[in-house]
Amino acid sequence: MADSNKPNGNNGENDPFEELFKKLSENGFTSGNAAGGFGPQAMGIDPEDLRRMGLNIDPNMISGIFASVSSMMNAQNSDEPVNWNLARQHARQALAAGGSDPSVTQNQKSAVADATQLADLWLDPVTSFERPGYQTEAWSKAEFIENSFAVFQEIAGPIAVSMSEAMNNSMEAQMPEEIKSMLGGGGNILSGIGGMMFGMMAGQAVAQLANEAVSSTDIGLPLAEGRSALLPAGVAAFGEGLEIPTQEVMLYLAVREAALVRLYKSTPWLRDDIIDLIKRYARGIHIDIERMQSAAEGLDPMNPEAMQEAFAADIFTPQNTEDQQLALQRLETLLALVEGWVTVVAEQATKNLPASAQLAETMNRRHASGGPAEHVFASLVGLELHPKLNREAAAFWRSYGEEHGTDARDELWKAPETLPTAEELTNLDSYAQRVEIFDASDDEFDAALEKLLSGGYDEPASDDSGDSEDSSEDDTKDDDR
Repeated sequence: MADSNKPNGNNGENDPFEELFKKLSENGFTSGNAAGGFGPQAMGIDPEDLRRMGLNIDPNMISGIFASVSSMMNAQNSDEPVNWNLARQHARQALAAGGSDPSVTQNQKSAVADATQLADLWLDPVTSFERPGYQTEAWSKAEFIENSFAVFQEIAGPIAVSMSEAMNNSMEAQMPEEIKSMLGGGGNILSGIGGMMFGMMAGQAVAQLANEAVSSTDIGLPLAEGRSALLPAGVAAFGEGLEIPTQEVMLYLAVREAALVRLYKSTPWLRDDIIDLIKRYARGIHIDIERMQSAAEGLDPMNPEAMQEAFAADIFTPQNTEDQQLALQRLETLLALVEGWVTVVAEQATKNLPASAQLAETMNRRHASGGPAEHVFASLVGLELHPKLNREAAAFWRSYGEEHGTDARDELWKAPETLPTAEELTNLDSYAQRVEIFDASDDEFDAALEKLLSGGYDEPASDDSGDSEDSSEDDTKDDDR
C-alpha cells in the first residue's frame, strides 16, 4: 500500500503538480501577470522545490514555458482568434528553412509577360469570358506568401474561429477550478494556446503552398484578389524531368492561370460560394475532448518528439456532422467543376502546343498524387479531392461544349443552380431534364410545376395500364440481368 505522505501518494495531498500549482498561486501567478513575462525564480520557485516534488525539470525549460505563456497572453490582446502575425512569421521561417528562394529576375518577368500575352490570344476564341484587365506578375515564393496571405486568412478564418471556440469550450469545461482561478478563468490562456496552435498550422500550410505553387490560382481559387501571378521557380519545378522547353511549360501554365482568372472575374458568385461552404463547414466544428484525452494517454510532455507526433496525428481532427459532409461534398463538386472547365479550355487553347497533352497528363498526375489544392483543403477542412471527379467534370464540359457550343457552355456558370451536381456529371439526361425549367416560358413553367405537384411525372407514359405493367416487368428483368 502506498504511503500517503510520499509525493506520489494516492490521496493526492502531495501530488507534485498540485504542489506546483499551489506554489504558483501562493506566489501570485495569474493570467494577468503572465502577460508581463517572468520566470520561476521571480515566482519564488526554487529548482530544489521542483526536484523535491519529483519534477526533475531544467529551470531553463520552466523559463521557456513561462515565456510561451507570456507570448500567448500578449497575442490575445486583440479579438483575433488566431495569431496571424505568428502564422505569417512561421510561414516565412518555414520557407527559409526549406531552401533558397532567389528574387525574380528581369528575364523571368519578361518571360511571364510574353507567355501571358500569347495565352490571352489563344484563350479569346475558346471562351466567352473576357480578359480581367490586369497583367500577370512574376513572384518569388516569399512574394507569394506576402501577396496571398490576406486571402488565405479569409479562407482559413472561419475554421480558425470555430476550432478555437470549440477547443476552448471543451478544455475549459474540464479544467479544475483551482487552475481556472490561477489562470483568471482559463479562457484567455486557452484562447492563446488555440490561437498559437492554429497560427503555427496555418503558417506551415502557407509555406508548403508557396513551395509547391506554380501560380496564384493553384488551389482552384485566386489567392490574390485583383492580381494574377506565375512563380518561375514553381514553373521550373513542374517541368523537371519532362524534357520540354521551359517556354512551353510556362505557356501552358499561363493559359491555365489566365483561364481561371477569367472564370472568377466573370462569375463573382463563385468565390463567395466557396467561402460560404467553408463557413458552413466551420459552423459545425466541435472537439471531442474525451477522444483527445484517450488518444493522448501516456504521452510524455517532456518529450518534444512524442508531442509533435501527437499533434501531427488525427487526435485533434473534429468529427464531421451530416451537414458538414454535405458542405464538403458541394465544395468538392464545385472545385472539380472549376478544374474540369480549366482543363477543357486549356486543352482547346493549347492544341497547337506540341507538348500540350504531356503537360496536361503531368497536371493530372500532380492532382492524383496530392498537389497544392489537395494539401490546402485537406489541412483546412479534411477534404479529400478525388481525381476521378475532376475527370468526370472535364468530360461533362467537353461533351456539353461539343453539343451546345462555347457560349452555352460558359453560360452555365451564370448561377449555382445551372451547374450539374456530382451525380449529374455522369448522367447528362438527368441534368438536361432538371435545367429545362430554367429556359422554359412562364406558361411552360406553370404547367410543369402543376404536373409535378399533382404527381403527373410519376404516372405511366401510356394510358394502357396493361402495356405499362408489361413494360415494368421487362424493366425488372433487365435490372436483374
